[in-house]
Amino acid sequence: MDADPFDNPTCKITEGVESFQGEKRKLIQPTSLKDPKLEKLKEALVDWINRTLKPEHIVVQSLEEDLYDGLVLHHLLSRLAGVHLGVDEIALTTSAQIQKLEVILEELNKRLGLQDSSVIKWNVKLIHNKDLLATIHLLVAMVKHFQAELNLPLNVKVEVVVVEVSRSGIKSEVQTEVLTEDSGAGSDSSANSEKEDPIEQLLKLEAHKVNTVKKAILHFVNQYMSTIGLQVADVDKQFADGVMLLLLIGQLEGFFIPLFDFNLTPVNESEMLHNVTLALDLLNDVGLKLPNIDPQDIVSQDVAATLKVLYALFKKHSSK
Repeated sequence: MDADPFDNPTCKITEGVESFQGEKRKLIQPTSLKDPKLEKLKEALVDWINRTLKPEHIVVQSLEEDLYDGLVLHHLLSRLAGVHLGVDEIALTTSAQIQKLEVILEELNKRLGLQDSSVIKWNVKLIHNKDLLATIHLLVAMVKHFQAELNLPLNVKVEVVVVEVSRSGIKSEVQTEVLTEDSGAGSDSSANSEKEDPIEQLLKLEAHKVNTVKKAILHFVNQYMSTIGLQVADVDKQFADGVMLLLLIGQLEGFFIPLFDFNLTPVNESEMLHNVTLALDLLNDVGLKLPNIDPQDIVSQDVAATLKVLYALFKKHSSK
């Protein structure tokens, strides 16, 4: 339909439209920008990026402002796919940033198996122009491909205005854009149930069943801790300061963690947090990805977070 969507408070959308004359562009409606589901998706993607790039000390705060120059995408590609491209680490000029993005997106699209440009919802121009919609589509595709186990918020949709600017005026129509699918999309309910975190499933069961699994994990832990004269009696509490967790990881992975790297007798929450963060970083380094675990949750004795870490170790090493 032909309409002018800018006769109302959504007139902010007109900003920058003229630069896309002759093209079609999708612009998120301002009302959708305030949607809690979209906010949660953005937070999840920022958290995923920061966890992935933590070893490289890269911190992202804004999807729009921090990805347009290619630096973050370059490091994500390197960490997730082991790809090292011959591009400048930091591109300061617009032309250098665009050139860098061209190389990165070409490789990313190849890795994502996207040869047909008509189905790709992002391009160099959109990413460099800080287009939130294109940036989210790209990041969601990367998560699905490289870390399918990461549970992004489901069924996130936004209202967009599809704008085409020409010399004769502006043509537009409102559409619904799907950012993440419903849990039932493309698979049956049983398949999706299998994708749910096993610990989340466990904690929905009766208490005696939860305790049975805890005992099995506890037995596994003490098999390894007993070799250094230690024993864990309380799974819920004894890992909160990070010491037992670090020692367990050292035993399981066969390496010694220097005492000066962590606090053997932590006296405050800051020291505990340092220990737990180090433990999760070590697990990430040995290929055990735990993207949804916050170190603070373990320090706070969050049962689900603690069990997820121990279960991941149990699953990896119990069959050895």
